[in-house]
Amino acid sequence: MTEASAVPVVCGLIFRRGRVLVARRPEGKQLAGHWEFPGGKVEEGEDPTAALKRELMEELGCQIVITESWPKFRHTYDWGSIDLIPFVCELAADSAEPVAHEHSALDWVSPRKLGSLPLAPADLPVVTYLLNQHD
Repeated sequence: MTEASAVPVVCGLIFRRGRVLVARRPEGKQLAGHWEFPGGKVEEGEDPTAALKRELMEELGCQIVITESWPKFRHTYDWGSIDLIPFVCELAADSAEPVAHEHSALDWVSPRKLGSLPLAPADLPVVTYLLNQHD
């Protein structure tokens, strides 16, 4: 696929007390049972930071503060390519606790434990980048 045809997707690495939030994809969805950093597709003409805030409100019912942006990572699945745009975040002071509206489970995990989870393949380079940042 060409650069222009890759689907832009945002994800949030929401940190709290040294742990990061991961969400398990529900049955009936692509990659069901895999864990991922929550997020979603960027709509046409939408700013990636606005997309992340919208997606996390829809999926988790929470508000975030973005503290850092990371480089995008290209991943090609059988069905097409995505450009995954990760952001480091924290819950906003007045945010509700995250709730799994569109996932089957949520968990706060140590970054070092991420490798023991069945992760969505597109998230693997993000985990590597995270671990390299915190060494």
